[in-house]
Amino acid sequence: MTAEPLPDWFYPPPGGWTADDLDRLPPDAPRFELIDGALVMMSPQTEFHSMVMRRLANAIELAAPHHLRVPAEMSIRLGERQRPEPDILIVDAPPRKKRTSYLPEEVVLAVEIVSDESAVRDREAKPVKYAKAGIRHFWRVEEENDEPVVHVYELDDTTGAYVATGIHRGRLAVPVPFPMEIDLTTLYRR
Repeated sequence: MTAEPLPDWFYPPPGGWTADDLDRLPPDAPRFELIDGALVMMSPQTEFHSMVMRRLANAIELAAPHHLRVPAEMSIRLGERQRPEPDILIVDAPPRKKRTSYLPEEVVLAVEIVSDESAVRDREAKPVKYAKAGIRHFWRVEEENDEPVVHVYELDDTTGAYVATGIHRGRLAVPVPFPMEIDLTTLYRR
């Protein structure tokens, strides 16, 4: 038995992968994000991840001021070799139908829902990159006893790093980036 050859697009271009290269991948290619110049294939989502992402995005959108948008699974162009894809974003940017990414200055909040496969990236690597890019707010959603727990962070201007401002179980109530209350128990029902 011989393995199928890899498609031509799978091999890095001369000089390595860049943020622009993600837009040149074929439509039938798997979803990737670009971390430190390396293509990282997005793994299949679990039911928990999928439901929490959809319901949390909907809840945020209902609470958001009308000028803000709440896209899911859209990347942020942090630099030539950095284009991570958070699960949910809140952006202050005009609509563009063909848009494939946002700039850090357009991002109000980045949300990562941690999966086993992405745990190190979501807990360690990506928050550092978001903070260095100046994204003011970051939420990390973890699964705890089949319920979502939201870890909330805000950028400290003095250190340029995120500072934890709360861990929310059952109910999320925050004053920034805008006032919102979300019943976390409704995000994943068994």
